Amino acid sequence: MWRRARYFVEAALVRFAFWFFGRLDLDRASNLGGRLARALGPRLKASRDAERRLMRAMPDCDAAAAKRIIGEMWDNLGRVAAEYPHLDALCPYGEGSRVEVVGVEIIDKLRDDGIGGIFFSGHLGNWEILALAAGHRGLPLAQAYRQANNPGVEALVQRARAPVPGRHWPKGATGARELVAALHRGGHLGMLVDQKMNDGIAAPFFGRPAMTAPALARLALRFNCPIVPARVERLHGAHFRLTVSPPLEIEKNGDAEADVLRIMTEVNRVLEGWIRERPGQWFWLHRRWPD
Repeated sequence: MWRRARYFVEAALVRFAFWFFGRLDLDRASNLGGRLARALGPRLKASRDAERRLMRAMPDCDAAAAKRIIGEMWDNLGRVAAEYPHLDALCPYGEGSRVEVVGVEIIDKLRDDGIGGIFFSGHLGNWEILALAAGHRGLPLAQAYRQANNPGVEALVQRARAPVPGRHWPKGATGARELVAALHRGGHLGMLVDQKMNDGIAAPFFGRPAMTAPALARLALRFNCPIVPARVERLHGAHFRLTVSPPLEIEKNGDAEADVLRIMTEVNRVLEGWIRERPGQWFWLHRRWPD
């Protein structure tokens, strides 16, 4: 009974937030969402945990710098949440676009080469930008995501994501089957690879072993398809840059598990480089390493 009541209240708050931010224009919504999250987020225990993870990952970062970076993280998260009712305004192409796309020719090449492929990114900037940019070039992405525990919140988020082309599948057995089916059809996947997976593999990340989901590497090896890095940066306010890089150069030695570890080590290295350049835009709330 209490859980149902809590879910009802949570869904009502999310519904109101989406309605409220949707009534504002995109810039006002993004700015207000950032200010609210920056004011409230640092008061939470999770914020102190994020500071601790940051300082362990980047030992040169002192306490003052860590607080500043985590404040920037909250600002970015608040902006992302407030931007959900405005995803249709973040189309990356056309006059007045808020998204600069670097490497659009790589998207076009993957669209036209007749084989499947995998884009990978992380929870940086506004992570919906990748699927928007690929989809609006005629390359819809199939994605797996972590489903919200609250069914009401889940329905609201999926409704807000309606402008994002492609299919979104909850993580799990069904989602995995759908991703495999998409590659069988010559489709393309978009994968956020920066979350912890308890039964994953230990691959280095910021100099420490981090349990890492191996699905990207296993699918790429199985289907012999390219692995394409795609970085999203928030430049200022609700303005972004998406940088799509050439596919990773991966050597295969015939030992499947060694190949998977080598691929995921390289993926983590690329992701780490992005985070080091803009640490305030990454989701440090992820429990990426064992405490």
